Amino acid sequence: MLVKLSSKGQLVIPKEIRSRLRLDAGTRLHIRTTADGNILLEPVPHNVLDLLFGKFADADLLTDLEREHQQEMEDESQFRS
Repeated sequence: MLVKLSSKGQLVIPKEIRSRLRLDAGTRLHIRTTADGNILLEPVPHNVLDLLFGKFADADLLTDLEREHQQEMEDESQFRS
């Protein structure tokens, strides 16, 4: 998506991106430049719950937990044999 910088140095993050990332008015963003000259904006979580939900938003935690439990059971079974 293409955005335009205003004369005050402001830009508008498109609604589609704001909605997908749950960026509301007042959301704080960390801005930095990368070694290759790009600009990176990262939302700053308001609290620990926001941090956790953001970090694990795309994760299937139950499947991961079941897989980990199954592996532990198999490891324990081999250890006892």
